[in-house]
Amino acid sequence: MNNSRKMKKHLLLIIICAFSITASAQGRKYLLHTDANISRLKEQIKNDPEVKKVWENQLQKAEDMLKRERSSAPDLQELGLAYRMTGDSRFAERMKQVLLNSISQQTWEGQDLLQRSPPWKGGLGTAHTSYYMAIGYDCAYNYLTRSERKQIAEGIVKLGIKPAMNDWLSPETNIHTFDTMGHNWWSACVDMAGFAALAVKGEIPEAQKWANEISETVTEWVNFSGNVMDNKPRTFGRDGGFYESINYAGFGFSQYLLFRYAFQNVLPEVKLPEVPAMEKMADFFIQTTYYTKDTPLSVNFGDGSIKRNGNSCVLLLWNLGVHKDRYAWYLQKTMRGSDKEGLEMDSPQGLILHPDFSNQKEVKAPDLPESKLFSDLGWATLRNSWKDNSTMLGIKCGTTWNHAHADAGSFILFHNGKNLLIDSGNSSYGRPEYTEYYCQSEAHNVTLFNGKAQSRKDPYFGVKNEGHLYNLIETDKMKYIYADATGPTSQWFSRNYRHFLWIGDVILVMDDLKSHEPGKFEWLLHYNGESKRRGLDLSVKDGDAEVLIHPLYPETFPDGGLPHDFPEKMRLEEKSGLKDHEPDVKQPYWSISHFQETNRTKFVTAITLKNEQNKDKLPIIERFDGKDFLGIRITQNGQTTEIYLNLLADGRIKHRNSLNVMNGWDTDAYLMALTFPEGADPGNPKNIKRLFISDGSYLRRNGKPLIHALSKFFTIVDFDGDNRNMQFQGQDEVTVSMYSEKNQKSVIVNGKKAQVDYNSDSKLSKFVVKK
Repeated sequence: MNNSRKMKKHLLLIIICAFSITASAQGRKYLLHTDANISRLKEQIKNDPEVKKVWENQLQKAEDMLKRERSSAPDLQELGLAYRMTGDSRFAERMKQVLLNSISQQTWEGQDLLQRSPPWKGGLGTAHTSYYMAIGYDCAYNYLTRSERKQIAEGIVKLGIKPAMNDWLSPETNIHTFDTMGHNWWSACVDMAGFAALAVKGEIPEAQKWANEISETVTEWVNFSGNVMDNKPRTFGRDGGFYESINYAGFGFSQYLLFRYAFQNVLPEVKLPEVPAMEKMADFFIQTTYYTKDTPLSVNFGDGSIKRNGNSCVLLLWNLGVHKDRYAWYLQKTMRGSDKEGLEMDSPQGLILHPDFSNQKEVKAPDLPESKLFSDLGWATLRNSWKDNSTMLGIKCGTTWNHAHADAGSFILFHNGKNLLIDSGNSSYGRPEYTEYYCQSEAHNVTLFNGKAQSRKDPYFGVKNEGHLYNLIETDKMKYIYADATGPTSQWFSRNYRHFLWIGDVILVMDDLKSHEPGKFEWLLHYNGESKRRGLDLSVKDGDAEVLIHPLYPETFPDGGLPHDFPEKMRLEEKSGLKDHEPDVKQPYWSISHFQETNRTKFVTAITLKNEQNKDKLPIIERFDGKDFLGIRITQNGQTTEIYLNLLADGRIKHRNSLNVMNGWDTDAYLMALTFPEGADPGNPKNIKRLFISDGSYLRRNGKPLIHALSKFFTIVDFDGDNRNMQFQGQDEVTVSMYSEKNQKSVIVNGKKAQVDYNSDSKLSKFVVKK
């Protein structure tokens, strides 16, 4: 009788415990693997063959893990998804083993950091393991007993949360600041402690307080404005962007967004900080990705990777409820793959967070300008289309420190689906080549003086006077921007400007260079594929993608014969570099220089973009020059553009305006371009279809002004009959006068209508441009 009562009592206790565990689990607010996400994924598996295939792949990975004797913390990602999707206790049992084994360790940090003085106990090793453990604990929660939950939660606090908070946040113990480690590590280490705190808040009373404290740090991290004394740049650009590279931008910001998404799921009643940078960062990733018919590529300045982009951040933003058509467009182009850090679809977290786009309207292109300047970073991207396999130019002229290389004034070019003109990339940080080559100027497409540009110590100590990009201005027919790399190269250069003028299928690269003493100037060209000189052109070709490099000034390549026979022409020298992420593999690159040693020169080079449409009728490019100016003439598609570089406007004249008359055109502009119908009289202002001025205040012909202001400006003006459509940058509230044969009531300036005062005698329309 007593045994029967004991058995009934024991059975009742089991039923109560089981009910308690089930009720607790049913009431649990999961971090990532929410009931809603599980239901959505199951529906996607039913309706989307691609999602079904990815899920089967993830399930197979989890099954294969069970065949091994033991698993490690990273495996909790696949095991957690498999258990939440299937309820199969085999996966939960394996997760429990991993969780218990992990909390029995002495530390989750690597020995390299622990051997520092003071020891770094809460570095990336701790952060990564905290993330894996939080996922495993969260997904296996209903399988664990109450005592196991408590035991594992306390272990996560001891080995993950506390070391991170002690190193990064606690007033009594912290050793890191935004000024020293205020880049991706801050977010990874601090926010993953918060992520883990959300997982264990049911068992650890203080955990919610910790999560709240960590949530409040985000605004300070995002808004950190730099440190002049320590050469530390601002972490995030005010118009988006993260100076360390796309790779670290995606990693660092995604760690915060993972924490924010989990916080929103677990504590929906708590208001989260306003972070406007989230949406600016999403646009930064969209603007710096190059879209192909195969795998998308990205701008890989610094310690980036050509195949890494920001899909993890945009995916998390979408899951946070920020739904924009351009995000859906971007995700559908970037989600394929198996990178766990990137949260691509064939990864456990990428799959559970994968949106259902079946009802999303088709977006042909994002509602963003084709080109973008991130001025705080010194990055810019210019493209001729959002279509796959179009052309995109990437330019870098910003800071140098840590993950940002000594590459002021460098550029890369994507064309017809390939990265043709390249950044050399990087390697493992443990390799000596990383410091000796990849970080240095010679690994980038920059100008050198006597073989030197930036100090070789800049990547470690930072650059005091960083480079800058200025005056991005574009229409659908023309784009312009210029880089000032003088600051970081001022040991050798007193003037190091690089101008980019993109007209149709030609990109002009114009280097305006001056040194403290005479010497040898050269510029470097790193490339993928094959490259050979053919007459006046240097071809760079990879598969069916090709561009032609055509030096124009100070001289061209020799037109036939041997280089030895033409010492006055441009010299082409092959040098040996290292392949991106493969330091054991040599990769050739070019040095292009002039024979003459001097302290001032102009390198003007045309890059012709070959494509299916123009391969049989390439643009015609000609030089012409005169007193105190250099000229380039480009003829294509029935139009001719004449470009004038005013040599009196390159800083050699002080306290006097740079007045010059070039082929009858009177101006003080540094650069000027005029477009007119092919064969038309280039001296007749009525034939002008497009006008470009860089750093000028007026343009006159035979004493009659076409455009005028009292301060210098940058503009592109499209003439359509008597209509005027202009892009303009200059002084705020500047008064502009522009020639018009007929009375105009308004002109379009920067997309807005400006009212004009028309003088019928002078035929000038006067208007004010306001920012």
